[in-house]
Amino acid sequence: MVRFVLNVLWVVFGGGFVLFLGYALAAVICFVLIVTIPFAIASWRLAVYSLWPFGRTVRAKNGGSGVVTGVANVLWVIVAGWWLALTHISAGIALCLSIIGIPFGIAHFKLVPVAFWPLGREVVDLD
Repeated sequence: MVRFVLNVLWVVFGGGFVLFLGYALAAVICFVLIVTIPFAIASWRLAVYSLWPFGRTVRAKNGGSGVVTGVANVLWVIVAGWWLALTHISAGIALCLSIIGIPFGIAHFKLVPVAFWPLGREVVDLD
């Protein structure tokens, strides 16, 4: 029940809906460009995770990831990953300055690894 309340508050006050819209828009653009479909899938994963982050976590996919995934992640970091990670870190620090914002700041910190290096990862429920 606490996770549900935190997720609802996150969507309304923590920026979850805005993050969802931004990542979803990036996913649509990447789908349209055809060549960037793997990045579209990663952006969609980020969109869904940023909409409802409490009670979920990110882990490496079973079986590991290959060389192509590693090269694509390096390309992601160069193009978008570093500034997305810095944005989440900055928002997390700002939100942690108030006691009420600490859970939302922690949610932003949970988004950093998947925003920086998204391919070869999956979002799973904690239960």
